Amino acid sequence: MSTPMINVSKLGKSFSGHRILHGIDLEVAASQVVVIIGPSGSGKSTLLRCCNGLEVAEEGSISICNQDLLVDGKMIADHALNDLRTQVGMVFQSFNLFPHLSVLENVTVGPRKIRGTPKDQADTLARALLAKVGLAAKADAMPATLSGGQKQRVAIARALAMQPKVMLFDEPTSALDPELVGEVLQVMKALANEGMTMIVVTHEMGFAREVADVVVVMDQGRIVEAGKPEQIFVNPVQERTRSFLQAVLARNNNSQAA
Repeated sequence: MSTPMINVSKLGKSFSGHRILHGIDLEVAASQVVVIIGPSGSGKSTLLRCCNGLEVAEEGSISICNQDLLVDGKMIADHALNDLRTQVGMVFQSFNLFPHLSVLENVTVGPRKIRGTPKDQADTLARALLAKVGLAAKADAMPATLSGGQKQRVAIARALAMQPKVMLFDEPTSALDPELVGEVLQVMKALANEGMTMIVVTHEMGFAREVADVVVVMDQGRIVEAGKPEQIFVNPVQERTRSFLQAVLARNNNSQAA
């Protein structure tokens, strides 16, 4: 078997003495889409942030793109971490665009400042990526003039501009109005179809069912169950998975009725 693109082993993490992650094991193969679901506070986002070095776990190991990120609870040196992060794109709940820069400048700032890409090359790549996310006409616009969905698509283009091997999405649609969610999910589906290796933390069950190769269910800092979407959504093994999905379905039905 080939080496996993992402390998998390026995990961443990605490905040102020409160245990957040309990011995997490997770493997993601190249071109695989893993979607993590579960109730709020279950450790999903913490796990994702550990995979980019934004949170430091005290226990366990993480390797990404055949490079160690965390070894036996010890983070790699800063220069190695910065190098690894160029291969790992991350999209957050909030868009974090630079308000004083145009859309094009937001997308080119990473390649130019970090990779040293010449301006004309960075601009060409950025325009191609903006076209990819359906925003070619917004290259010269300022972030304040964009909708939430447009801002998030710019954030995805910005992450892709670093030409990462892995993309991490931390609830990328949770801050959006419902009618704007679809345009962001459509971009993510296209990335999955192109073979991008992805871990996605989301509450969008339809996306998980349609796009995921593996669905991981987390609760109270542990992986409760993991499997193909048809197993998790149609015939889950664990009672905690069943109760979570029933609660999600009931909430969705109530919101549609309202």
